[in-house]
Parts: sequence; C-alpha cells; structure tokens
Amino acid sequence: METRKPGVGVGVMLINKKGDVLLGRRHHDPAKADSALHGEGTWTFPGGKLDFGESVFSGAARELMEETGMAAKGLELFSVGNEIRHDVHFITLGFLSRDFTGEPKVREPDEITEWRWFPLNQLPEPMFPPARKMVENYKSQRLIADSE
Repeated sequence: METRKPGVGVGVMLINKKGDVLLGRRHHDPAKADSALHGEGTWTFPGGKLDFGESVFSGAARELMEETGMAAKGLELFSVGNEIRHDVHFITLGFLSRDFTGEPKVREPDEITEWRWFPLNQLPEPMFPPARKMVENYKSQRLIADSE
C-alpha cells in the first residue's frame, strides 16, 4: 500500500513601487494549467513545485525566472498555506519581494497565458486558492493559513 504525502509548492508575491502585485492567469485547459488543485482559469502568483534536493529559496527564485524571466534580489518567507482536498494535499510557501529586476514575460504559455499587475485591494477573480491564502496572510500579517 502506497503512503501518500503532501507536495510542496512555492509562490512569489512581487510588489512594485506602486504597491501592485503581479498575477498570471492559468490556462483554462485543465491539462495545461498543470495543477493537482484544479486551478484552471484562475489568477495566481509565479510559482510551482519544489524540486527534490532544492532549497525553498532557490526553488522560488527558479520558478519566478522560469515563468516570468524576472529575478528577485531578495525573497522573504511570509506565508505558509495548507491545502487539503479529497485527492491532494499541498503545503505552499509564499515568498515576498519588493526588489526585483526585469519585466514579466509569458515564458510558459501552455501553463500561464498572461501576466498583469493589480492593486492589492482590487484583485481579479477567480483566484487560485493557494494565492488567495497568500494574500490573506499578507493582509492579516499571519504566517499560516490552514485548510478548512
């Protein structure tokens, strides 16, 4: 019998000088949106799954670069989300950066169809659940958001 274990994801919340955050729209096709949490058509932060043997900071920086072509000069862990569904369990680590270089480019068009900046108090819907928890944690200044 196989023992199931949670996966680990990382997300990066970039906040620009205007206070806007960068979000990407996940592909509407579930096969292309590539998420066990079924995030097709939702808005999310740059991020993805942590690779085996990779540090959490390196994984977040790698995912940011792979998806947007941008580099964070500093990443701060600010959020831990615990997403449990009947068939999947993910821990998502949220990282924050206000110091970054580059302009967002769609580098994985089969997964993310566009990148846009949004005011933190005017986020689009629907939001990817782990990204929503990152925003809630940021606004409430709490570290952990557990699944309900």
